[in-house]
Amino acid sequence: MIELINLTKRFAENVVAVDHVNLEIEDGKIFGFLGPNGAGKTTTINMITGLYKPTSGRIIYDGMEFQKEPIKIKKLIGFVPDEPFLFEKITGISYLNFISDVFEVPLDERKKRGEWLIKTFKLENSISNPISTYSHGMKQKLTLIAALIHNPKFWILDEPIVGLDPESAFILKNLMKKHVEAGNIVFFSTHIMEIAEKICDEIAIIDKGKIIFDGSINELRKLKGDKSLEQIFLEVTNSESEKIDFSYLD
Repeated sequence: MIELINLTKRFAENVVAVDHVNLEIEDGKIFGFLGPNGAGKTTTINMITGLYKPTSGRIIYDGMEFQKEPIKIKKLIGFVPDEPFLFEKITGISYLNFISDVFEVPLDERKKRGEWLIKTFKLENSISNPISTYSHGMKQKLTLIAALIHNPKFWILDEPIVGLDPESAFILKNLMKKHVEAGNIVFFSTHIMEIAEKICDEIAIIDKGKIIFDGSINELRKLKGDKSLEQIFLEVTNSESEKIDFSYLD
């Protein structure tokens, strides 16, 4: 389980990016984290992965306080940031070996799991090439492989579908489902409502740093009516999109 208790991040006295967020993500769940640009999604993810120190609040993984046991918890996390920042002068396989060393993955395990992931995401023909030669989509796939090579319990993925081709996106969605079937957790942010609607067990919607909904999509529909998740999302985040006058284009 992941628990966020009154999690808050201030960047200045009057700039509150995340405002007393409270969430519980149970084992065996795909948890979608939704919100408009600037809502606080990435800031929250950066706190729960240890990139940002919270201004206040608590982060708990399986009963362990992040602030007290950061190294132990980080070994249980597979993190994909919103941009695939990599060491571009080395090869893909060198990068995977570096990450495996950081997470102390045994040689036989990294070889077996690494080869399977490389084959699954179809990087066999480029894994020995410098990362600087990779396309954005290939870098995204390498980032995913690096995040999963140590077989972490907690997958924390910030916009993981962006940049992936349809086949790789399909593969990732199925990997996410298999991961939670084994009692693990996938926590991911996305702007693609159709994906969230199809694969999430539960979602949270954040806007202006505050959680405005937390629960299942069915529970959200009971509150807002039998509409698509996209329609409900625009409604609860007070989107102005329906007020735009498109007659100019006629």
